[in-house]
Amino acid sequence: METPAPKIDGCLETALYVDDLARASRFYEEVLGLSPMFADQRLIAYDCGPRSVLLLFARGTTGETVVLPGGEIPPHEGRGRLHFALAIQGDDLSLWERRLAEAGAPVEARMDWPRGGRSLYFRDPDGNLVELATPGIWKNY
Repeated sequence: METPAPKIDGCLETALYVDDLARASRFYEEVLGLSPMFADQRLIAYDCGPRSVLLLFARGTTGETVVLPGGEIPPHEGRGRLHFALAIQGDDLSLWERRLAEAGAPVEARMDWPRGGRSLYFRDPDGNLVELATPGIWKNY
């Protein structure tokens, strides 16, 4: 290719597909404390920090093109138990462990990374693997 790739400024959206949108929203709002920015019968969009959005789609609602006043959104979907990570402060790791225990969301695994970061892994109600990660996981975090 002759044209150089322009700089990517970050990953803006992460999408998960859930069987029960109401059940999933209770988990993400009550357990993780996320605030919805948009919701309809098809999806809920959560604020996950600066320039970061978590999209929960009701499974089976994304297989057709969506036509909106500004254009179209092509079909998409995901299957199986997906994974994503949320960035947290290192000092908050033990608070998160307590909160997850209180919510009945057992920690499935822990990881101490070579760069000094730490992770907690647990499942949402649809079996997706949620990671809470402190700085030091990657060279850019």
